[in-house]
Amino acid sequence: MQPRRKGGETTARIVDVTCQLFEDVAMRLLKLALCLFASFLVAEAARAEPQWLTLPPTPTLPKAEESGYAPVNGIKIWYATFGKGEPVILLHGGLANANYWGHQVPVLAERYRVIVMDSRGHGRSTRDERPYGYELMATDVIGLMDYLKIPRAAVVGWSDGAILGLEIALRHRARLSKLFAFAANSDPSGVKDVDKSPVFTAFIARAAKEYEALSATPDQYKSFLEQIGRMWATQPHYTAADLKGITTPTWIVDADHDEAIKRENTEFMAAQIPGAGLLIQPEVSHFSFLQDPVQFTWSVMHFLARH
Repeated sequence: MQPRRKGGETTARIVDVTCQLFEDVAMRLLKLALCLFASFLVAEAARAEPQWLTLPPTPTLPKAEESGYAPVNGIKIWYATFGKGEPVILLHGGLANANYWGHQVPVLAERYRVIVMDSRGHGRSTRDERPYGYELMATDVIGLMDYLKIPRAAVVGWSDGAILGLEIALRHRARLSKLFAFAANSDPSGVKDVDKSPVFTAFIARAAKEYEALSATPDQYKSFLEQIGRMWATQPHYTAADLKGITTPTWIVDADHDEAIKRENTEFMAAQIPGAGLLIQPEVSHFSFLQDPVQFTWSVMHFLARH
């Protein structure tokens, strides 16, 4: 009987060793498959466009605590408010509307009273026959503040909205507590040829659809675009002396891949405004707040808390 037991033990060991070999081979094959899959993902990521060449979807705003139309300067300005605390006004760029702040509003509203508005003739707001201009549009912001009984507020502006912030800092400084100016220019010479940018071209096409969906004059986008284009070609004109007169705590902010604003103009503004901070956000473009909303919103929150 003893030899049989030994033979059985030997067979069992052979089976165990064989099973272990199969397990080792299976594990190696699994590891190889995982490595190949990981390599595939890396290769796909490498082939994907960098985020500064993308135009993510326009977000939506959360439910507002208050919204409506304010009678301002003979027109109706659409606005919405969110949260409680010190007031922060978000001003969108040319051709756009307040919905573009959809990623920032929920975060900011946890600590501040956030106000968004559609600039005159943009989004849901109406306009009159007066030509578009930054000085006029800045008085619309002040008019909305009066309507909402806000004596003083911080402004976070993007592009044209940032220029409106600079305009308020120059002409209505008592109404401005701090300014985060993203992608502004001080002069038309500080703007690149955006016709060469596929991202900006896509934005203009998107803006047309949004204008048709929101505007009280949905069939007038072509005229609207032409008039805004004339404003861009002729305004603003802030000299070094003008900028040196700004006393509001200010950050001049732009993107490292901005397709619309020349870096030298951004650096010029930051150098002229007394005490201004200069921030260049990495791996984003003129649409940073869409492309990397976490980075953009964190920068705004840090600025507001710092000042």
